[in-house]
Amino acid sequence: MEKRKNILLITSDQQHWCTLGVLNPEIQTPNLDRLAAKGTLFERAYTCNPTCTPTRASIITGQYPSQHGAYSLGTKLPEEVHTVGEDFHKAGYKSALIGKAHFQQLLDHPDYPSIESNPLQQDLDFWRNFSGPFYGFDHVELCRNHTNEFHAGQHYGIWMEDKGLTEWRKYFKTFPDFGGNDDQLTWTLPEEYHYDAWIAERTNAFMQEYHDNDENFFLWASFPDPHPPYLIPEPWASMYDPEKVTVPQMVEGEHDNNPPHFQMTQEDDPDFSSYDEPEGHGLHGCSSHKVVLADINKKIAVYYGMVSMMDKYIGKILDKLEELGLEQDTVVVFSTDHGHFFGQHGLGAKGPFHYEDMVKIPYIVSCPGTVPEGKRSDSMQSLVDLAPTFLSITGINIPRCMTGIDQKEVWYGETETIRDYVLVENRHNPTTMFHKTYIDKRYKLTVYFQGDYGELFDLQEDPEEINNLWNNPDSALLKGELMLKMVKADMGIEPVPMPRVWGA
Repeated sequence: MEKRKNILLITSDQQHWCTLGVLNPEIQTPNLDRLAAKGTLFERAYTCNPTCTPTRASIITGQYPSQHGAYSLGTKLPEEVHTVGEDFHKAGYKSALIGKAHFQQLLDHPDYPSIESNPLQQDLDFWRNFSGPFYGFDHVELCRNHTNEFHAGQHYGIWMEDKGLTEWRKYFKTFPDFGGNDDQLTWTLPEEYHYDAWIAERTNAFMQEYHDNDENFFLWASFPDPHPPYLIPEPWASMYDPEKVTVPQMVEGEHDNNPPHFQMTQEDDPDFSSYDEPEGHGLHGCSSHKVVLADINKKIAVYYGMVSMMDKYIGKILDKLEELGLEQDTVVVFSTDHGHFFGQHGLGAKGPFHYEDMVKIPYIVSCPGTVPEGKRSDSMQSLVDLAPTFLSITGINIPRCMTGIDQKEVWYGETETIRDYVLVENRHNPTTMFHKTYIDKRYKLTVYFQGDYGELFDLQEDPEEINNLWNNPDSALLKGELMLKMVKADMGIEPVPMPRVWGA
């Protein structure tokens, strides 16, 4: 009998698609580059939502955010929703998640309880006694902080204490200081106590255990970097010269034809109060981006350093996989949850702006002897496809609730493409910031629930997305055709819970 494949998923957080050395000579990622050399680099891969919780929930459910329920930051994935870990468990696989989950919100609520909330994150006694099951994973070891945010604790805090860093809290902010873009840029936390080192160490420990027990596994190593604050220990903080990094520039007047919230980001003190809703709690990116982009060359240098340090520890995971002789038995996928702005279009960090910088993502699939090596593909991929494809690869039936597409034949090089479009959802507030984007091989169309404005870009003729054709009279017919395609695409992702088993 053919041995079943293992699945090793490695993700970063908020990583721009072009921060791989194989695509960008300004940055060094030797380990991700070797993963690409041993596999296929997909250059048209997309998130299904430009924020963390919705996309991470989609990764484990194979559903779009509008279907699984965790539609925005500050919401949670309902516990009753089916996840891919349940399928792996029933099939005899072991499963674990090490690192960032973010399936639940930071505030506990009597109607919507969350164990990823404060102050429970800092209750190490709780976490010493909790390691799952959690959303289908047999075992989880979690951290929720990005760099020095006060959310530090959980299993990561336990690990630091076990390593002898009993005063670890002095390296992190304290409640209620959420942190932000730290001006220091260099983190005094010693590298050996960084969560990158913890994730690699614990991921490798589980791979060793699964190997020793001859167990198949689904293992997710979930790194929180390079999500801001821009902060990293030396020597990574000084690895890149701020004076030598390329700083993206906004084209003057490029937002003139864009929806109002694009234009408002360029004001000194914009008023976004018209987007407020009773169930809204702020909008990521809806503020002046001038402050965010101050000293952006220094922040880019540190952002690159965060990616390169993470790459080092991803290399340790890949080394372990090779050491255990599991390379040919394990499909490795590297990606991120969504993109990032560091000056493109005058924007910083993230927000409701569906440029390629925000929605296109790095995406590598590798399994020597199975996945074509050294290949670059323009076949469209979506993070919502991961769960069904993982199940297909491992010979497990795909449940009908999953609406992503099985990409196994594309990953294995048996066919060039299956998708001819992707959908990106963004319902950050229930109604006022609610839009969807349809992207095909050439065009991108974004439609808003409120407002007659929108975006239409020709990615072939205008790859930098400078010229919004939404109100261009010459593009009216094209816009109508794309809207029809978008409606059909949205209809096409509706789940069919069961087949028709009889006539009535």
